[in-house]
Amino acid sequence: MICGVLLPELANCIYYPVELSPLPDQMSLPEVAEALGIRLRDVRTLISDRRLLATRPEGPLVITRDQLVESDGTWQVLGNLRGTLILLADAGFSDDEAHEWLHREEPELGETPMAALRSGKHRAVRRIASGLAF
Repeated sequence: MICGVLLPELANCIYYPVELSPLPDQMSLPEVAEALGIRLRDVRTLISDRRLLATRPEGPLVITRDQLVESDGTWQVLGNLRGTLILLADAGFSDDEAHEWLHREEPELGETPMAALRSGKHRAVRRIASGLAF
């Protein structure tokens, strides 16, 4: 008997962790919807709620892979991104400017703000972002 991801505790069961397929660096909105297992309109809601940042480098809107994290065998939105996106928008950053800032090396952090957010350093990122408004 082989158990699914959610039932590893069953007796006489062999647990095989499920590996998620890798995501491309930049994803279209339908690709994000598929990765998250939600409807396309829900992805658009995540963007308008500033839970995801979409940019338009060439052609259609894209979302970068680093905004999604693997959790319990599924892809989920990076939880601490929203507050930073709201702070940057309040500071007058456009979506393109926010994307550029999040992916540019920040000397005070010693890494990009996005990498810092992914490692749980959201307070340090927001402290720096709040200083950008003045």
